[in-house]
Amino acid sequence: MEEIAHRRRAEENRFAAALTKGPAEVLDFLLPLWVGSRLGASAAEVGALTAVETLVSFVVRPIAGSLADRFDRGRISAIGAILYGLSFVVYAVTPGIEVAYLAAVLGGTGGALFWVALRARVGEGLARDDSAFSKLFAAEGGGTWIAFVVALTAIAWIDYRGVFWLGAAACAVAAVVLLNAPSAPVREAGAPRLSQLGKRMRPMLALVALTAMAEAGVALLLLMHLQRGHRLQLGEIAAVFIPGFIVYSLLPDHLHGFVRKVGRTRVLALAMVASATFAAGLSLAPSPPMLAVMWVLSAAAFAAAIPVEQAVVAEAAGLSLGRAMGIYESATLLGATAGTFVAGQLYGSDTGWRVACFGAAALLLFGSFVVRGAVRRVGVAEFPVEPRKTVSQKEKPATRTIGERPQAAESVTEEANKRSNPLRAWTIHVVVYVVAQAALAVTGYSWPVEALFGAPHAADWFWNSSGHWLLNLGRIWTFVLVIDTGWTAGRALLKKPSC
Repeated sequence: MEEIAHRRRAEENRFAAALTKGPAEVLDFLLPLWVGSRLGASAAEVGALTAVETLVSFVVRPIAGSLADRFDRGRISAIGAILYGLSFVVYAVTPGIEVAYLAAVLGGTGGALFWVALRARVGEGLARDDSAFSKLFAAEGGGTWIAFVVALTAIAWIDYRGVFWLGAAACAVAAVVLLNAPSAPVREAGAPRLSQLGKRMRPMLALVALTAMAEAGVALLLLMHLQRGHRLQLGEIAAVFIPGFIVYSLLPDHLHGFVRKVGRTRVLALAMVASATFAAGLSLAPSPPMLAVMWVLSAAAFAAAIPVEQAVVAEAAGLSLGRAMGIYESATLLGATAGTFVAGQLYGSDTGWRVACFGAAALLLFGSFVVRGAVRRVGVAEFPVEPRKTVSQKEKPATRTIGERPQAAESVTEEANKRSNPLRAWTIHVVVYVVAQAALAVTGYSWPVEALFGAPHAADWFWNSSGHWLLNLGRIWTFVLVIDTGWTAGRALLKKPSC
């Protein structure tokens, strides 16, 4: 029963992370465009709005870590999701830039509480599942690409404010999931203080900040180059980024098996070298299809590195998981802020663009040389320790002689396998889709039927607005199913054969 409760808690953590991460990434992507085009804000006001959220989040994260070590982490995270959702609501109803600052404060506070408490909660299960952070990262990636597909196909239909309302709804569901999920008791006695943790993990936190700086800087350089260098529109830019987000959801668990074989420092070093190669290659300004391929490779590198960093921090934290995740998130935010600021300042000219690309590559190469020393100074094992089987030798004869227990165990295992079978889930998705579209075809509102057999349509009909709301809904559903098909095929190809 304890093992089932742990598994259920881990699934709820990942579900809540996916529900919240996707809308947050979409907001970061759309907010500067929306504030400038719809609210008439100047570039300085857009920068100030972003700075307010960043500053509030930076201040609140250490406080969130202390709260996560004193109180129930599920409830702290749920409060964060509620505040996050309220920030989306304020963005959706704000009449001007002045009220948007309130949304930025709510978003910075909610994001700090949610992610610090949730990562500390995931860290509780690291002893049972050494791939816990890899699975969390995969869930975040899945939530991100789904949110981007939904938002960017629905934005022409429901506008920016409608997308913000969808984000608020997703955060509300995440809060309900976390409030209903059981939490392990938080123990304060004997836990190291914030200053002690900071001193012990200083080398690792510097490495985390460096990685975040390079990742955020390179992502911003890619975004600006697609928008200004190649003159791509919103949907075309997203088409370059989404394959990388799918990699985030697909590879982390498999890459964790690689970590078990070659060790943490080697994986971190290899990931940084691969990311440095992408940053340097970006300076050559290749075509968008080539950039999409390069971004996929860079995303694979980050999908390997970031869960390792989180696991190292959690293991080094001891009983202070909340405080450790608070300073980890602060280091990440500090690095990302510095990376985006420097990249934005240097992008203006051809010389600056190349300096930014090669500068990010140099930082990542430097990190690949110092990573071994940083991990060793923190004092964690080079290889993650796989959790032992919970069934001992003494228990085996009992399970053979007691009539109902083996059947119960087998039924639980079979049920878990059914739920984790991606092909079975995909088949259900396809059956529901086909039945629904057949019913809509009778009424004349089936988007795939209209797209394939209807009159010729302009390109905007396929990507922006298809007219009736049922057609728009069918368009979004079709795009999600196509990506779900690719994701399922990828999982099936990468799935380890059962012994």
